[in-house]
Amino acid sequence: MSEKIDLSPIKEMELRASRIPGVVSLAQGVPSFDTPETVKSAAIEAIEKGKVAKYSLAPGTLEFREAIAQHLEKENKFFDFEKEVIATAGSIEAITATLLAIIEPGDEVLIPDPTYTSYQSAIKVARGVPVFVPLDEKNHWALDIEKFEKLITPRTRAFLFCNPNNPTGTVFARNQLHALAQLAIKHNLYILSDEVYKDFVFDSGEKLYSLAELRGIRDRLVYIYSFSKAYAMTGWRIAYLATHQDLSARILAVHDALVTCAPVISQFAAQAALEMADKEVMRFRNYFRKRRDLICKRLDKLSHVFEYQKPDSAYFVFPRIKKDILQKIAPDGGSWQFAIELLEKAKVATVPGSAFGPNGENHIRMCFGRSEEDINLAFDRMEKYFNEQGTKINDQ
Repeated sequence: MSEKIDLSPIKEMELRASRIPGVVSLAQGVPSFDTPETVKSAAIEAIEKGKVAKYSLAPGTLEFREAIAQHLEKENKFFDFEKEVIATAGSIEAITATLLAIIEPGDEVLIPDPTYTSYQSAIKVARGVPVFVPLDEKNHWALDIEKFEKLITPRTRAFLFCNPNNPTGTVFARNQLHALAQLAIKHNLYILSDEVYKDFVFDSGEKLYSLAELRGIRDRLVYIYSFSKAYAMTGWRIAYLATHQDLSARILAVHDALVTCAPVISQFAAQAALEMADKEVMRFRNYFRKRRDLICKRLDKLSHVFEYQKPDSAYFVFPRIKKDILQKIAPDGGSWQFAIELLEKAKVATVPGSAFGPNGENHIRMCFGRSEEDINLAFDRMEKYFNEQGTKINDQ
């Protein structure tokens, strides 16, 4: 019997927040911007020309997949658009379809700890077992390759991770990724690389590197990208995966069984996103950098409550709650109770760190994809709340 699957804690917090009037949410990773006009216009044009009422081919329209392959080629990633690219209904559908194609019940999938909470559910949907591999918090949440290797068993089938990482904002180092690839080759494992935040690297010492650039692991790598973040398209539910044609054929059969095809209107919109200049993405990135700096400045004023590492990428910060504060506010419930207290008493929604794996306990995740107004209002409320709890605000 498969393990019970619970609603994502991120969605649970948003649901709870929706029932409390006036809550400011820093929980779910939703950018505050609207979808660019170029993208919306392409969708409207596709409707007016009668292009969206029928199914596309199961892997997506030829034009969209060709645009994807051309875009990937600019990033030194080479895939045959006809045989190796599949348009999907969001990145989680891509991940779930891949897992259903490659693992058997009881197989293990290694994931970094902490990492995106929905990976656990996707693995469970495929009747697999998520195995948490702790990241090195003292080294800016770096991959620990020795820990990965120690946790490989005869039932291990794949590594699944996002780079840059959610919730820590870490850009994984090239040498670490190469070492992970060597482990995959040595132990005959698949790698699922989710790179939804690749467009939002700020000032990392590490240049973003993708394993999709490494030719030697093409037969075992699944590259995944979503349009949700870079193009402010979370509601369009459109992403894609690219992989070796033999594996692609297996995934396509599952994808067809799950959704038939990705939303056709969203395929036209995403194609327009790929074909427009990067000006909009750069604009979003600059805004997120400013908001990253703002949220860090506000966290500095709560240094008696939180300690944090400045994120290099994505749009999340993952502060650790100081032990004495956690014991005072959430003596029995850890980060979950702490997040509930903030929601109910301060009317600020965050995500408990435990949602992202055992190593995330004693942290909370805050999203700075929201507006500056929301960020400031949320921190004004938290400062007031912590003052009322008897703590003193650091005005330095």
